[in-house]
Amino acid sequence: MRKVNIHEAKTTLSQLVEAVEAGETVILARAGKPVAKLVQLKKSEGGIKIGLLRGLIPEKLGDDVAAPFTRRQIEELFAGSLEP
Repeated sequence: MRKVNIHEAKTTLSQLVEAVEAGETVILARAGKPVAKLVQLKKSEGGIKIGLLRGLIPEKLGDDVAAPFTRRQIEELFAGSLEP
């Protein structure tokens, strides 16, 4: 773990970021007192996660959404007949 004063950090930021990317932790200090920590972010797995919401949405709701509308439901939805 490296400790760096803020003034030095401003002039060497890119090198500090490279050190953090390599797994090092950097402590930023003001007048020798620690005030912040630079750490590497967790790497995201990216992509689409299949089943991410499984169990969070009621199954009946999914069935209702996936079911086709009846002629009557469509007419009610649009407040009128489908016929011209």
